[in-house]
Amino acid sequence: MPPASNPHLLHAAAVAASVALSVLTTPLGAQVQNASGHWEGSIEAPGQPLVVMVDLEQNDGAWSGTIDIPARGADDLPLLDVSVDVDSGAVRFTIGAGTGEPTFEGTLSGGEITGEFTQGTARLPFRLGREAVEVEAPSRPQEPKPPFPYGEEDALYANGDVTIAGTLTLPPVEGRVPAALLISGSGALNRDLELAGHKPFLVLADHLTRLGVAVLRVDDRGVGGATGSTSQSTSRAKAADVLAGVRFLRAHDRIDAERIGLIGISEGGLVAPLALNRVSPGTVAFAVLLAGPGVPGSDLLRQQLRRIAAANGAPAEMIEELAALQDRALEIVGSEMPPAEAEAALREVGAEQLAASPEMAQLSDEDLESALSAAVESNLSPWFRFFIRYDPRPALGGLAVPTLALFGGKDTQVDADQNQSAMEAAFAGSSNTDITVRRFPQMNHLFQTADTGSPAEYAQIEETMAPEVLDTISGWILERFGN
Repeated sequence: MPPASNPHLLHAAAVAASVALSVLTTPLGAQVQNASGHWEGSIEAPGQPLVVMVDLEQNDGAWSGTIDIPARGADDLPLLDVSVDVDSGAVRFTIGAGTGEPTFEGTLSGGEITGEFTQGTARLPFRLGREAVEVEAPSRPQEPKPPFPYGEEDALYANGDVTIAGTLTLPPVEGRVPAALLISGSGALNRDLELAGHKPFLVLADHLTRLGVAVLRVDDRGVGGATGSTSQSTSRAKAADVLAGVRFLRAHDRIDAERIGLIGISEGGLVAPLALNRVSPGTVAFAVLLAGPGVPGSDLLRQQLRRIAAANGAPAEMIEELAALQDRALEIVGSEMPPAEAEAALREVGAEQLAASPEMAQLSDEDLESALSAAVESNLSPWFRFFIRYDPRPALGGLAVPTLALFGGKDTQVDADQNQSAMEAAFAGSSNTDITVRRFPQMNHLFQTADTGSPAEYAQIEETMAPEVLDTISGWILERFGN
């Protein structure tokens, strides 16, 4: 349930649709050996060429390769069914991710490969050459650039033997100011919540600081300047890290200790209530929960799989097959099986899931084993085992501070229908009278204005976080805790 898809194979929410690169015949068979090596070029999509980088290699007569698609945030995607015909010069390869069977068909001649790219009904020209292609950074108009009209300090503090590192931004005003500590979603993420070419926490911190709220954003365990390991710790440990951050802010001479709040996204929306239920009244002043879970992780992931797979165009029959396999995997992970027995059972389910995907089934034995081993290790990690078992509703019902909870109507990772209703039911049983819940119908999991809500769209959208959402967060905080 990462804010960026940080999928685990055995509970993967979407079947990555295949992208095929096929390069048709060239009469110059003598040039076929030149198919090996690095190629760069683009698909001439209307208004915006899509840069691709391809590496092809031949070993013992067998061809293999990878492709990078920078604009999609895709690196080293494996190529499947790679073939080069020495007589005709035909080159063919397929990527194990995408929808609509995207295919390149072209001709190798004069040191370049040119031809036609097809995906569904779309047909577009493409070219690959040996020369390097200048890759333009994706447009991120909201990303702030220095110099900033506010102060910025490095933050370094400890939670036991774990060191936490981050950045504290401070408004250019006199006296003490309110503050917010940002809490990331699942996965190992840096202080900017950097994913899919976006930096949501940098954008949010900049927005709030310009309006008078200090913001502390930090690296997850094992990332950047932080020590420890994200996968080997749990949401409960993350909550302890958050409380260490609160102590850091309370001791700072520019921060008003009575106006410190928590803003958590995705798993961070689970961690914030968990942390708040462990402190005395007055320690934390408010909570903002962005796409936070309202149900146990196992229930959330079941819905996540269906939502993302459907958004990616997977057929209903395949969704049901993958959902059944996911149920088996979750049952194993949530059981008390001895480690060796659980690993063996998960490997069996994982192998079936791989076989259910035609694209994955075409990977080499070595690649399949690598993918399977990584998935099993991830699913048996302390973080994942805690996440699928933990029910956030008691902590939500125990929130005693002003709370703002926001959801995206097109969120496929934390389904709003499932989680908003559960969260509201938990709030209904509490005595807290200052709770605001709001849904933005057009927003995805990152609160971008979206089309389908699929994680595959995140990198394609220029908007990092919708201005309407930024204004809602800042307006709610300033109304209650502004200077």
